[in-house]
Amino acid sequence: MILREHYLSKIRGFYDSDLIKIIVGIRRCGKSIILEQIRDELKKKTDKILYLNLEDYDLEEKIKDARSLLDYINEHKKEGRNYIFLDEVQNINDWAKACRSLRLEHSLFITGSNSKLLSREFTKELSGRYVSFRIKPFVYKEIKEYAKELNKEVSIEDYLTYGGFPAMFNYNTKEEQKEYLINLNETIIFNDLINRYRIRKVDIFKRIANFIFRSNARIYSVSSIHKFLNNQDITCSVNTIMKYLSYLEEAYAINSISPYDTKIKRELLYYKKIYDEDVSFNTIRASVDSIDVTHNLENIVYNELIYMSYELYVYTNKNGNEVDFFAYKDNKKYYIQVCYTLVDEKTREREFKPFKELDNDCGKIIITYNDPINWSNVNVRHLNLKEFLLLEDL
Repeated sequence: MILREHYLSKIRGFYDSDLIKIIVGIRRCGKSIILEQIRDELKKKTDKILYLNLEDYDLEEKIKDARSLLDYINEHKKEGRNYIFLDEVQNINDWAKACRSLRLEHSLFITGSNSKLLSREFTKELSGRYVSFRIKPFVYKEIKEYAKELNKEVSIEDYLTYGGFPAMFNYNTKEEQKEYLINLNETIIFNDLINRYRIRKVDIFKRIANFIFRSNARIYSVSSIHKFLNNQDITCSVNTIMKYLSYLEEAYAINSISPYDTKIKRELLYYKKIYDEDVSFNTIRASVDSIDVTHNLENIVYNELIYMSYELYVYTNKNGNEVDFFAYKDNKKYYIQVCYTLVDEKTREREFKPFKELDNDCGKIIITYNDPINWSNVNVRHLNLKEFLLLEDL
């Protein structure tokens, strides 16, 4: 497995902190691998390391609750301050009590399944005692590196279609990869969330989830989703829709960005643009001949910008023309449009139009899939997707 230095570099400064280091993210994004890579780094300077995979059957038999976990650690730790790693900590009853105790004497790292260790839980249980790091599926630069390690070729088209879940690349055929993604989807979206939250309106939840995943890179309000359900003669309250959307976000399955204009009151009704954590969630719901490349393209750009650590908003200029992203980081600001191609003159006019009413203090970028002509001008930089995906920063 490749070294995920992008994440390690953010965590490294906290190795010796008394804060609990929590590695979070969607299932199968590589959290346990990150934990192993941190452990391997620390092994170079100390042997005071204790790593427990709490899904291991032998440990499950010995460790059931916080008390037995603390007893086991006290029995097996080295003298003095240790580095303690607890993988899948949610399997322990009262895990938070044990973590609060361990951090007082040791440097503690934990991961947990998104089905049982969600953002609001560690916020509540460990308030003020933790720092969290979110891990995401591979971006394209990581895919290229891992593919080289596996002696494989992975195209941009593959990334646009099947996304970046690391384990998917261990399979050799598209059929095997899609089967893996379908099974992963069932576990993440339906089994985890339906069972965890004891969702009784299972069919409605599935319909909403399917609707959201197929409709990535679009702006929605709760009222628009409510209207969609009403058109299918499905009765569901606005509060229930908001609750289901929050479940999907807490499980790191979807992400949302708000309008840049804070005066827009529609955001009180979940007026946001929604993106899938991985574009495979869209693809596995599409028929073979209707892969949604256009919206997956924008979703990929979103994922890459988040990887670059940009804060993102949807921007609407004074004339009501929408810009896909207003990206901000370290006093650097960019307006970014995404479209499939600029070959058609009307499309070019439509995509460049929102830039005309914007000041030139911010960078202006338009990203297309694979145009043969560079349409950059004095104010706007045009990038094909491949060029953008290989950038370290804008």
